[in-house]
Order: sequence, then C-alpha cells, then structure tokens
Amino acid sequence: MVGEYGGAAFIVVYVLASLFLSIPIMLSEAVIGRRSRKNPFGAMRSMSKNPVWSRMAIVTVLAPILILSFYSVVGGWSVKYLLKSFSLPLASSDASIFSAEFAEFISAPYAPLLFHTVFLLLCALIVLGGIKSGIEKFNKFTMPLLFLLIVLMAVFSCMLPGAKGGIDYLLRPDFSKLSPQGIASAVGQSFFSLSLGVGTVLTYSSYIASKDNLMYSALGTTGFDLLFALLAGFAVMPAVFAAGATPGAGPGLIFETVPYIFAQMGANAPWLGATVSALFFLAICFAALSSAISLFEVGVTYMVEEKHISRKKAVVLIFFIAWGLGILCSLSFGALSDLKIFGRCIFDFCDYLTSNYLMMFGGLLTVLFAGWVMKRADVWDEFTNSGTLSVNKKVFPLVYFLMKYLAPIGIVIIFVTNFLP
Repeated sequence: MVGEYGGAAFIVVYVLASLFLSIPIMLSEAVIGRRSRKNPFGAMRSMSKNPVWSRMAIVTVLAPILILSFYSVVGGWSVKYLLKSFSLPLASSDASIFSAEFAEFISAPYAPLLFHTVFLLLCALIVLGGIKSGIEKFNKFTMPLLFLLIVLMAVFSCMLPGAKGGIDYLLRPDFSKLSPQGIASAVGQSFFSLSLGVGTVLTYSSYIASKDNLMYSALGTTGFDLLFALLAGFAVMPAVFAAGATPGAGPGLIFETVPYIFAQMGANAPWLGATVSALFFLAICFAALSSAISLFEVGVTYMVEEKHISRKKAVVLIFFIAWGLGILCSLSFGALSDLKIFGRCIFDFCDYLTSNYLMMFGGLLTVLFAGWVMKRADVWDEFTNSGTLSVNKKVFPLVYFLMKYLAPIGIVIIFVTNFLP
C-alpha cells in the first residue's frame, strides 16, 4: 500500500491514524471487553438495554470470518513459499522470473486451494487448544523470531545495489501523490493491522486480568505494530527498487521481490540464501497464523457463548465457513477471474469491503458505545483499575475526549471519503 499511495506520505498518515484513531478505538474495545467478559455481541447485549447495539455488533462477528477467508489464502501462499525455499533458483538474477512464477501459482486451480486448506487447518488446531494452551504459547515463541528475522532482512535489503531509491521512497514524503482515497486506505490499513473493529481486541480483552494496565497494553501493541510495519517496509521496498520492480504491485511483492533478495544473497553461497529464505517464510507463516487465529477466535467465542455449543464444534463450523469463502477468493485469480463485483475480483472486493467499510463501521460502533452508552464512571473504573493507576488517572480526560469525540468524527470523515470518486 505504501507503493500504491505515495511512499512516505502514506506512512505519515498511517502513523498519525494509529496514534490518534487506532489507540482510542483499541482502548474502547479493551474497556468493553474486560468490563463485560463477553464476546462483542454478548457484551453490547448485556451492557445496553437497547437491542439495536447488539444487532449492529453482529457485524464485528461476521467481518473477521470474511477477513479470515481471504487472509488464509495469502497464508497458504506463505506455506507454499516456505516449502519452495528449499528449491529456490538461487542462481537467477532476473527479477521477472519470480513475478512470473508467482502469477502462475496463484492462477492455478488446485495448488493454492491445497495450501489454503493446510493453513486454515493449522489455525483450527491452534484455536482448538484455547487461549492459554494454544494461542498464547504459539505467539510467545513465534513473535520474537519474526522480529529478529525482519530486522536482518531490512539490513540486507538496504545494502543491495540500487536500494537507495527505495529508502528515499520511504523517508521523503510527496503529499501531492496522496489522494483522499490514499488517506482513507492508510487509516484502513491501521485498522487492519491492529485488527480493530472486528471484535478481536474486544474478545481477547475479555480474558485480560483485572490487574493489567489497559493503557500500557494498547500503547505497547500499537507501538510494536508500527515498528514491525516500518521494518517490513525497509525489508521490502529498497529491494523493490534494487530489483527494478514496480512499487505499486501490491501484496504480491513479498512473494516476488523477497525471493529475488534471497537469490542475490545465495549467488555466491547457495546454502545461505536457501537457509535464510526458509527461516524468513517460516516467520511469515508464524505472523500470518498469529493474525488468523485472532480472527478465528472471535467467531468461536461467539458460538460458544451465544449458541452454547462446544469449542470443538465451533472451531469446525468456523473452519468450513471460512474455507468455503476462501475457495472463491482463491479462484478469483484463476477460474473466476472474470467474475467482478463493482469492478473488483472476489478477493479484492472482500479485502476492500472489510478494510474500508466493515472495520470502519465496527470501530465507530465501538467508540460510540464506550463514549456514549457506557457510563463514564465505568470507563474510568476499567481504564484506571478502580483508581489504582496514577498515570492513567492523569491522562483519562484526554483519552476519554479522544474516545468520545475525536475518534468518532475522524472515522465518519474517513468513512465518507470512501464514497468519493
């Protein structure tokens, strides 16, 4: 998206959106989740006598399932490239060969579906283990590994011949290239990367201990998310310019440009390129899984708490729904490529719908509920841990202002921008 919307200018808007919109929304979800100890639907049903809120909250249950359906397709690509790392044509210095191979793979009728299925099955197995035994143990191991590898990748990418153009692209903003749609996309990307407006933060927060500091959790999560995003930019974009590729090629860059980096790395030492490639795509698989299981968990928690079915049955149900929708998304690059919805293939339409509309709606719903439906005293009680956190008490007036006024207004403006030509 940085490549599509003006480089550093997009990053500036993305960072500002994360700080002034995403943090208040995340805190709103955290307050609602921990106060209610329920899923999004159950939380708003139990905390408001007006059924309209819980009915609208169903969007935050359905949206993550829709996201999971196309996200697992990309997750499947990462599994494929992890396996492909062991047979990477390291002797090639032609960047176009990697683009051609990627295009051929995603347009194939069966192979992408196989890897989509494998990825989603891995998600299901992790979620089946529960929050502590499954999700938490998985993330504690994989996130430090991903951080180390993304740093190494960024260093190597910036040292490639011709990488300076990519570095300048990331550091020198040209706001003339940033359209209103680009601004809306930057906000949408902030929401997407932090999983806001789709019930994941709210659901996870229902498990947070009463003694934990919600503000520190929100700041830490947003801060590290920004750090990872910027490191990912420096891991990929300099290599894009070094390879002579098009910056606006979209998410395929990681499957086209990164293999080129490993090809250069392995020119004189094939074992080095193959090893680092395998480790990198393993880390990408871990990162994709950590996001996908959070999306998976929202639907599972809803089914367990509201429909009173076992966790196992809920996992199986969500798996098949996401799997079926994912098949359509995957085939939209091949057999169903001629099928368009408002000018977009099925995959791109689902991505656009969730990032620019459903997540925005979910975020607006959350801040309005926390700022205008919940009692101010209840929000204060959760945010300050019943008045025991001195720093939180001092900043609460500012945070509450952002939650109640600035965030809703900002979301509405961005939401309207999505309808502009």
